[in-house]
Amino acid sequence: MSGLAARKAWNLAAMALASLCALAGLLLLATILRDVLAEGLGSLRLRLFTQDPAPPNMAGAGGLRSAFLGQGLLTLAASAMGVPIGVLGGTYLAEYGRDSRICRLISTLSDMAVSIPSIVIGTFAYAILVKPMGGFNGWAGAVALAIIILPIIVRTTEEMMTMVPWALREAAFALGAPYCKVITSIVWRSAMSGIFTGILLAMARVAGETAPLLFTSFNSNFFRLDMSQAVPSLTVSIYQYAASPYEGWVGLAWAAAFVVTVLVLMLNILGRVVIRLRKRG
Repeated sequence: MSGLAARKAWNLAAMALASLCALAGLLLLATILRDVLAEGLGSLRLRLFTQDPAPPNMAGAGGLRSAFLGQGLLTLAASAMGVPIGVLGGTYLAEYGRDSRICRLISTLSDMAVSIPSIVIGTFAYAILVKPMGGFNGWAGAVALAIIILPIIVRTTEEMMTMVPWALREAAFALGAPYCKVITSIVWRSAMSGIFTGILLAMARVAGETAPLLFTSFNSNFFRLDMSQAVPSLTVSIYQYAASPYEGWVGLAWAAAFVVTVLVLMLNILGRVVIRLRKRG
C-alpha cells in the first residue's frame, strides 16, 4: 500500500505541475488577446480597409488598404506555388515511395523543416532571389512563404493518404483501374478533407509571418500589384507602425493586428470543423 500511495502522490504532483503550466500559458494567451481586442476594437475604422497609408501628421492617418491587398496577393502566390508541390510530394511519399529509405528521409526532413525559424527561410530567399534581382520584390516573399507552407502540406498529405485502407486500392486494381486513376479518384477523394485541413492550417501559419517578408518583399506605402517590386504587406506594416512614435500609426497597427488575429482564428476554426466533420463521416 505504501508503494501505491507513493505512486498516487507522484501522479497528483505531476498533474498539479502540468495544470499550473497549462494555466500559465492560458493566462499569457488571454493577456495578449485582451490587449489585441481592447486596443484593436477601439482603433478599428472603416478607413482601415478603404484608404491607403497617409503621412502621420494628417488627420486620421489613412488606412491599410494596399497592405491588405498585398498580403492577400503574397499569400495567394505562395499557395499557388506551395500547395500543388506539397500535395504531389506527399502523394509520392505515401504511394510510390511508401517503404523506400529515401522517402523516410524526406519525411524526417519535412518534419524538421516545419520547425525551422522563418527568419532563416527569409535570409535564404534573400540570397537566391533578392540579391540576384537587384532589390526587394514580391516574388521573393511569395517563395519564402511557399517554402514555409511546403513541409506542412507534404506531411499532412502523406499522413492522410496513408490512413486510407489499402483494400480500397486493391478493389480498384481488381476492376482494372491504373494506379494514377486509383490515386486521383479514390485515395485523394477519401483523404480530401484531411488534405484541405492541412492547406488551411498552412495558410494560417503564413498569414501572420513577418520575418521572411522583411528580407524579401519588404513593404511599400503605395498601392502596388507589381510583384517584381517591393510589395506592401500587412504584417510588415504592423511591425513598422507599431514601432513608430505617432499615435495614429500605432492605432492602425492595433486595428490591423486585430484583423489578422481574427482571420487566423477563423482559418483554424474552419480546419477544426473540417476535421470533426471528417471524423463523423
